[in-house]
Amino acid sequence: MRIKQIFWVLAAFVFTGVLYAQRGGMQGVPVPSQPVSPTSQQSQQQISVQSQAQTEQKGKKAQGSGEMSEKELTKEIKSSPPETVIKDVKERGVDFNMDQDTEKKLRKAKATDAVIDAVKQAGPKAREQAKLAPAQGQAGVQGVPPEQAQAFGAIKGELDPDKAIALVDDFAKKYPNSVVLSYVYAFGANAYQQKGDLEKLGEYSDKSLKLDPDNIMTLVMRVNILPQPQYLNDHEADRDKVLQEATSEGNHALQLISKLPKLTNEADADREKRLADVASQVHGSLGMVHLELATGSLAGPDKAELVKAEQEFNTAVTTAIHPDPRDYFRLGETYRMDGKLDDAIQAFTKAGELGQGTMIKTYADQQIAEMNKRKAQVTTAPNPK
Repeated sequence: MRIKQIFWVLAAFVFTGVLYAQRGGMQGVPVPSQPVSPTSQQSQQQISVQSQAQTEQKGKKAQGSGEMSEKELTKEIKSSPPETVIKDVKERGVDFNMDQDTEKKLRKAKATDAVIDAVKQAGPKAREQAKLAPAQGQAGVQGVPPEQAQAFGAIKGELDPDKAIALVDDFAKKYPNSVVLSYVYAFGANAYQQKGDLEKLGEYSDKSLKLDPDNIMTLVMRVNILPQPQYLNDHEADRDKVLQEATSEGNHALQLISKLPKLTNEADADREKRLADVASQVHGSLGMVHLELATGSLAGPDKAELVKAEQEFNTAVTTAIHPDPRDYFRLGETYRMDGKLDDAIQAFTKAGELGQGTMIKTYADQQIAEMNKRKAQVTTAPNPK
């Protein structure tokens, strides 16, 4: 559904240029900004992409060190008040994605709930997802009543998922015909994603896409979730249908991304790189679809699906500015199932390098040890006479 009478303020929309910066801004995408990094309100003028990029760059130069590492963040949590930590996290971002192990480490360092929420929204994937939506200040939407714009601004700026969900439901009840309701539901889906409630994520993303099938922000979230084992296990009876839906929506998202316009003064090569980075997350999700299809046969792995999975995961990790270690890990699994042990070891090694300090590193090391053991067995096996 094309939304009329709305002019979205463009923002930098590189997934990892923050993505994720769920794996989750994108320039030219007709959606409002994520709550990950709410944009300060501007006067009744659109924010130029160049001025915003310059401001961010100046901020980084002032900080002198760019995104915060987990080690640097942990040190600051121990030595600074929560308000200072949150401010720095929001301004600089972090160079890692939050998982259970990382959260345990940060809480052990005495991180408050507010700090944890801020870090979750400041990782590469979350920032990339934020870039799926152009920045929107007070004048971000034209033709929307002030009270709706204000309510919408509260939703996109709310970091607490439970509070965000309450605001989303209240908005939908008060303004059932609002032109921004598709994006309101997208933020609801994002909040449920933070809570780990995949059923509700599916419900709210479905509501969003019924209002606007071209909502890229929602499409990317859904395609990421549908092929995950946890979701498929809860929908075993509809497994094939879910995977078909993920394939269809993933391909649709890729088509929409390929048509995103150039930025002001953007070179063709830069646009291609930007769009490839945006699409990389979708390719990773499609790789998961084919990996699931490959393992769904009782007769053993489907070779044709394994090849497709390899292609999608390879595209994801080679076109992303900040590759997701999970995509490398799944690429390793795919190679292993296809009997390509050397390729599997390389992929698991890369997953471990990018997943330092997380369980991905542990699992990757275990897989590498197993692959080397299998190779040694093949080498030492006696030749048949």
